[in-house]
Amino acid sequence: MTTILLHDAMVMCLSEADTLYERGYVLIEDDRIAAVGDVSALPENHTVDESIDCVGKLIMPGLVNAHTHTPMTLFRGLAEGVSLFTLDGWYNSIRVLELAMTADMIAASVEVACAEMIRTGTTTFADQYFYMDEIIPVVDRSGMRAALAYGVVELGDAAAREQELNQLEQFLEEIGGHPNDKLSGWIGPHAFFVDNSPEMMARERILAAKYQTGMHIHLSTTGEEDVYCQERYGTSAVEQLEAMQMFDRPMIAAHSITIPPDDWPILAAHEFTAVIAASACMRAGAEAAPVVGMRDAGINIAIGTDNVCNNNDYDLFSEMRTLAKLTSFREKQPSALTAREVLDMATSGGAQALGLQDEIGDLTPGKKADLILLDRNGIGWSPFPTNRVYDALVYSINGLQVSDAMVDGRWLLRDRQWMTLDYHAATQRQAADVERLLTRVDARDSTAL
Repeated sequence: MTTILLHDAMVMCLSEADTLYERGYVLIEDDRIAAVGDVSALPENHTVDESIDCVGKLIMPGLVNAHTHTPMTLFRGLAEGVSLFTLDGWYNSIRVLELAMTADMIAASVEVACAEMIRTGTTTFADQYFYMDEIIPVVDRSGMRAALAYGVVELGDAAAREQELNQLEQFLEEIGGHPNDKLSGWIGPHAFFVDNSPEMMARERILAAKYQTGMHIHLSTTGEEDVYCQERYGTSAVEQLEAMQMFDRPMIAAHSITIPPDDWPILAAHEFTAVIAASACMRAGAEAAPVVGMRDAGINIAIGTDNVCNNNDYDLFSEMRTLAKLTSFREKQPSALTAREVLDMATSGGAQALGLQDEIGDLTPGKKADLILLDRNGIGWSPFPTNRVYDALVYSINGLQVSDAMVDGRWLLRDRQWMTLDYHAATQRQAADVERLLTRVDARDSTAL
């Protein structure tokens, strides 16, 4: 058994007890937290394999980014001025690029995405995309915890439906047998009723039950689903999804902006999470999600960055700040969400979304040693007596204050240096991939002419 003692740091547990130790310690045994407390309670003769002095640091749970598309770092800067929240905007911008990309362009961009998340404090993420054969090895090497959803786009085409279903099931079989238990396989319908037909959805539900997994979707960015369902079924989209038993499996739904309040009780009664991507929402010129109302109705709320064409970064601390401010703006109420509530959304809310609430999300003995350290000597923390730590984390600092990150008791970031990935080499490979991508897009355009 390997033991690591992190001591003399401020320790923020974010558990139900909401304990904050001004001069605390975290004892790690192998991949789990063995003990947390005040350093005054440490036995004098306690022996560990490694003892690390963390004076001037804050230790807290690693963040959970509940909605990403990691390969899309390849497209950063290529969708400016376009709303990706509409079918037309997405199809005529990003889909054009996706149809020109090739499998060998994926790995470098996924490595860039994972490295940026690690560097800014994210230790767990939920991804939705295709080319999973290229994504899985990079995420495995990164050491991160991840729920990987195979992204399904079928657009009502029967041949495409069968092809996607075959690839989806192959993916679920492969990841189900993967030796890395930090990786789980999900089903990723891009958008119900919009580009996944009811026929496809019924088949996806059967596969979700067969493989005991959940669905990672986009929902209610503009209300397209409700218009479709009212015209075809005379119901809202949520009512139709319930009638189709789509909520029988866990579901994480990115954006969730235009869901009618009358439908909130239905969602609260199921394993449903609304994943708010505030920066992407604002950049798309969309409405602000009714976070306060949904949360008060009992719906679990998590935070995601979305893709970096819409955002354009993976810093979940910046995302917390944006969400907090946007919610106050929407509600016309200062601190409509408290800083503590926003921190919960970025930690335990994401853990619950992925069914990992018993393993991660707070620093409780017995849970996985997924944690981050922040340097409290940086900009934004002072003055210490009055700038409360919760408020500083949400409103004053950013993810570059993260100095160290650990998953399963293994360091992924140490003294601001990546331990598992080579970010700079990945960005160089990615630059070459972008050149090839744009050449292929130009060639397709010339052929079309």
